[in-house]
Amino acid sequence: MAQPSSFSNKPIQRRLIIILARALLVMAVFGIVAVLAYTIIQISQNTGRNPFYRDPNATILEAYYLGRGSWDGVESVVEAGQDPASKLLMMDWEQSILIDKYGNVIMYYGQIYDSIPPGSINMPLEVVQTPLRANGKVIGSLISQKRVISQPVRLTLGVMNPVFRVAALLILLTVVIGVLLMRRVVNPLSEVIAAAQSVAAGNLGTRIKLQKSNADLYTLSNQFNKMTETLERNDNERRAMLADIAHELRTPLTILRGRLEGIMDGVYSPNEDNIAPALEETYLLERLVDDLHLLTLAETRQLHLEMKDTNLVELLRKTVSIFEPQAAVKNVSLTFETDSQELIANVDPQRIEQVIGNLIGNALRFVPENGKITVTSRQEHGDVQIIVSDNGPGVKEEDLPFIFDRFWRGEKSRTRSSGGAGLGLAISKQLIEFQGGKITAANRAEGGLQVTVEIPIKNDKDNQ
Repeated sequence: MAQPSSFSNKPIQRRLIIILARALLVMAVFGIVAVLAYTIIQISQNTGRNPFYRDPNATILEAYYLGRGSWDGVESVVEAGQDPASKLLMMDWEQSILIDKYGNVIMYYGQIYDSIPPGSINMPLEVVQTPLRANGKVIGSLISQKRVISQPVRLTLGVMNPVFRVAALLILLTVVIGVLLMRRVVNPLSEVIAAAQSVAAGNLGTRIKLQKSNADLYTLSNQFNKMTETLERNDNERRAMLADIAHELRTPLTILRGRLEGIMDGVYSPNEDNIAPALEETYLLERLVDDLHLLTLAETRQLHLEMKDTNLVELLRKTVSIFEPQAAVKNVSLTFETDSQELIANVDPQRIEQVIGNLIGNALRFVPENGKITVTSRQEHGDVQIIVSDNGPGVKEEDLPFIFDRFWRGEKSRTRSSGGAGLGLAISKQLIEFQGGKITAANRAEGGLQVTVEIPIKNDKDNQ
């Protein structure tokens, strides 16, 4: 079933795409900042040790001095660095001051001088001074004005500039691919969110269209559909239970009201014959309320059980004997068969007797005259199997999965007097499962119904 149109997933898709886009942008910015910071730190740490990280002007001057042994003729380096036709790199000498090891100015912003004392010219207040060395000795210094962008940062930007261009193209390509991939995630996820909103609004029939192309989201959608199916089934069962309870209460209450009104109006005499039917209806009401209370306690696992080691063979033989007079009245053969005289299990004997009594009573209700009911006990794979079988009409195959539901009746038109309230099998199932067992039902090949109860047997290890 498709999700209701009132809950469109378009706004949800937009929100999810915006969230993912923001996350992608934050990750990209964080990555760029981290790379820049790491590169700047590395260059700063290696500026003094590695010539490739130093100011190129300083490196060229050190190489010149190492080759000449003095600063004589250094103007050739300056002129070559400023000549566009030169094979050397264009250098920014007009921002630099060169002084020798004695502190005399040799070059002042691209102009060559013959050892001018520094006091005779104007020196900048904020400078960056780079020592020049050759063969381990200081041969002078290169002074430049302090810039807003330091050398490590300028070098980083220069090195990273082509990287940024390539990265921009890669980011653009990543965004395009990311958007295409996001659609595979965002669209199904938005459908799940919209469906959840629909279910929260009370539309329990909401289902998500399954798409096997995405395994993870397929599992999510499939589990969501199973959840909504369970919710819808539970809601339908709740509504059906309330309707069934109302139906079960209506009949005895109608009889009670009719009798009492008849007595008050003088239609019936207030004698035992007219009061007894009303009293019987109160007994039925009391039993119905008790059964509902017992079923609720068993389903919520709040029922108190008196668990103890019990010989199920003796318990079954006793239970069968209780129903023998009732079976004799209907000319029904009720027999008990066992392959052992002792089958010990840790159970609540009163509740087990109640379950077996429900099963025998249910069989007696539908087995025809001269029919047969057999109660069998045996040990099978570490469990005690208790089988109650009959040769009655059985149950329709399509109804078998529902016979342990509350208020279930094989024929909807069956009255309470002939079919009971429909709580016996539901109570039996909860009582058995509460004690660690299980109960199943199946039609016999030769006709009739067979109900099997399996209870874990008490073994020697349990006694230790």
